[in-house]
Amino acid sequence: MLCAISGETPQAPVVSRKSGNVFEKRLVEAYIAENGRDPVTDEELSTDDLVELKTSRIVRPRPPTLTSIPSLLSVFQNEWDALALESYTLRQQLTQTRQELSTALYQYDAAVRVIARLSKERDDAREALSGISVHRGPATNGDAMQMDSAGLSSELIANVEAMQARLSKTRRKRPVPGDWVTVDGLNTFAPAEKSDTPCKNARSLSLNASCDSVLLGGRDGKVGVYSISEKAITEELNAGPAQVTDTLWIGTKAVASTSTGNVKLFESGQEIASFSGHAGEATAIASHPSGDILASVGVDKSYIFYDLTSNTIATQVLTDSPLTVAGFHPDGHLFAAGGVDGQIKMFDVKTGTNVANFESTGSIEAVSFSENGTWLASAAKGSTSVSVWDLRKAAVIHTIDIASPILAVQWEYTGQFLAIAGPSGLVVQHYSKSTKEWSEPLKNAVPSVAVGWGVNASSIYCLDAEGSITTLTPQ
Repeated sequence: MLCAISGETPQAPVVSRKSGNVFEKRLVEAYIAENGRDPVTDEELSTDDLVELKTSRIVRPRPPTLTSIPSLLSVFQNEWDALALESYTLRQQLTQTRQELSTALYQYDAAVRVIARLSKERDDAREALSGISVHRGPATNGDAMQMDSAGLSSELIANVEAMQARLSKTRRKRPVPGDWVTVDGLNTFAPAEKSDTPCKNARSLSLNASCDSVLLGGRDGKVGVYSISEKAITEELNAGPAQVTDTLWIGTKAVASTSTGNVKLFESGQEIASFSGHAGEATAIASHPSGDILASVGVDKSYIFYDLTSNTIATQVLTDSPLTVAGFHPDGHLFAAGGVDGQIKMFDVKTGTNVANFESTGSIEAVSFSENGTWLASAAKGSTSVSVWDLRKAAVIHTIDIASPILAVQWEYTGQFLAIAGPSGLVVQHYSKSTKEWSEPLKNAVPSVAVGWGVNASSIYCLDAEGSITTLTPQ
């Protein structure tokens, strides 16, 4: 007859009425006092459920003190009892933990299998969607889109290749115009005049090639053509009831994108084309150097190229993130699209292949290619710094911190000066090719949500949150 806890012959044996197991009385009472359960079956158990067993035994004398051998043996016995009880409890807990771990591992394995299956389905869907493009005839409001796998037409591809060959060949040798603004000239720039809110709550600003007309887009769906010489809105274009998200000049054509996903083209005050390829807001637009291709990006994770020679949608490519900004490389062979995932995604214009991704710190707020063909400036939403990327190294080569949030960045034609705009003011950074150093020739507290360079960079136009334009010129 052995104790079920200690495995030894009990001195005062008791048996459980419920489980029938034999225990040493002092051990089982201690266990019941602590847990209230049977040590073996884990059933509820009280001391009333214990029955003492009558056995013949010799009554041991009470040890007088710890100085005697019997008293020491008694102490050792007590310690052993405690150790046996603790060992039994640990074995019980180990068994329970093993069972829980086995269950958790089974659930984890099942979850991994489900995730792997869903990931494969997602990747297959992305692969299928990445080849889908949009094709339709001349754009009119309300036309249904037809999805196919066609990319850019052979004519557009030839146009892109010819433009790249011509521009890249002369880019490095192109001299700075003699009448271009200098660092000393920028040092004297100051606000010269401010318009009387020509387009209320405008958020976008675009200057035409001659820099005498500014295209402004407002929240009420109105696009205003502001004449710099006349200092007034000379033409008002209706982009619909939705908010205008971006504006752009392509030659004499005015382009506007809206929060409903529409992209509209105007010429001579009349709407000549309307596209509705985005399933949601069209957040930004950009023009190819040839002027024959227009691009738009949207929250539906896609970008669309439009063939302006026929006013049709040429191709639509799906990405893995909602897109916020867009821009073409000065040579026209690359297209950059910034997303809310903090990536600047580079695509081959001809094939739609994602050739590179540049990681930023947050949702991309602004991008601008330098005319030197090798640099790209970008700013993340809420960030106070601009990252200057080297496209050849796919790495940041310079960081500019202006200590205030940034809403817009814009290189000028020669690639020497970078305008950085935000609600706290305007900063212009200069890069010297001879010394390979950066400087800050201009800093002005003109609040801006958008910025543009004038003729020969002899003026800078800043659009504030109210829709007013401030012109900075040498003083």
